[in-house]
Amino acid sequence: MTTQTPATAQDTRTVRLAAGDGWLTVCDRSQLTPGRGVAALLPDGRQVALFLDRAGRTYAIDNRDPFTGAYVLSRGLLGSEGGQPFVASPLLKQRFDLVTGACLDDDEVRVPVFEVRAD
Repeated sequence: MTTQTPATAQDTRTVRLAAGDGWLTVCDRSQLTPGRGVAALLPDGRQVALFLDRAGRTYAIDNRDPFTGAYVLSRGLLGSEGGQPFVASPLLKQRFDLVTGACLDDDEVRVPVFEVRAD
């Protein structure tokens, strides 16, 4: 016997990124785990790191760590400083603001951020 769990509004939401004049659907929100990141490959070949914080907010930044060149930011640790969410690179531990992309440890470095919708 197979049972089905009814879909909830949260289960059916999609994560979309601003792309040109429109929005690009990247994944279902249910594929994101609070407090963790995932990487997604965009049609133009870029990689994006998607995050869902424990409050249910979604963020998207470039997945490339500018200090090492490795595509690893989606594997970083989420945290906050002064109420601002950040991800710490899993390699050298530099922290990047998830809203602005600014490196909290080096004022001259930043990563691109993507406008994101989860609806």
